[in-house]
Amino acid sequence: AAAPGALTIHSNLWVEASEQVVLSQWRVRLLEAIEATGSIRAAAAELKITYDLAWHRIDEMETALGAGLVSRQRGGVKGGCAYLTPLGCELVARFNHFRSQADGVIRELFQETFGGGDLGNLPDLRAPE
Repeated sequence: AAAPGALTIHSNLWVEASEQVVLSQWRVRLLEAIEATGSIRAAAAELKITYDLAWHRIDEMETALGAGLVSRQRGGVKGGCAYLTPLGCELVARFNHFRSQADGVIRELFQETFGGGDLGNLPDLRAPE
């Protein structure tokens, strides 16, 4: 844990299409939960959001991308199911890879710029003369 008052870095990345968020950490968690549970309703419950919000976010992503991310099968006696399309799986994997790589670069840049985050011991950023 960081010392009291020490700076720590956090970042929030997202990807847009047609000026609409299509991938973010939260949206990817929603897609991963759908894949894991086989259900939009169960995924929504896992993320503690309403089914309507989950459905709306999926619709936003798919509309902006012009492609399906989630395949849905309407329920019968046993209820419906949902799973990610191949594109949905691919985008989740690529976003997670990108985020992991970006987090490493961001941590390195933070270390270079802010050192250990100790305000009394910040690195000198002035170029040598």
